[in-house]
Amino acid sequence: MQANGDSRPLMCPCGSGDELAQCCGRYHAGAAAPSAELLMRSRYSAYVLGLIDYLKETTLPAQQLALDLEGMRQWSASSVWLGLEIEQSSVLGGKPEHAQVSFTARWHDEGGEHAHHERSAFVQREGRWYFIDPTVPLKVGRNDPCPCGSGEKFKKCCAPYL
Repeated sequence: MQANGDSRPLMCPCGSGDELAQCCGRYHAGAAAPSAELLMRSRYSAYVLGLIDYLKETTLPAQQLALDLEGMRQWSASSVWLGLEIEQSSVLGGKPEHAQVSFTARWHDEGGEHAHHERSAFVQREGRWYFIDPTVPLKVGRNDPCPCGSGEKFKKCCAPYL
């Protein structure tokens, strides 16, 4: 039952057509998203629902401390989220496994209606997918160990996806 007394189940904001509890809600509750696309969908839903801690936890650990959590919180709360469209999702392979997801997220705020198109990069580490945030600089040289923890040099691991 919804907080407003509506007995219909809450549908997932990611656009899957499924109930939140059977879709992104399970990832918000701690289950590992089995693909980069499902992680992307759950991150969009987290913005809709104001789950900023989830957004932090699903960002590459080496970038988490540099995230503007208050800015993310304000953007989430001040926006009316209009939808997510996944245009392409591809697993790129490698060790660790990398993937890219192209999407368009739409929202409305005091400045009007907006659409953001992005091709996001993801890396899988210890059974979990992480978003590699292109807006958060990694303080690492090309020949340094990759911050994803793979043990590879940065230039041969995550650097090509940024």
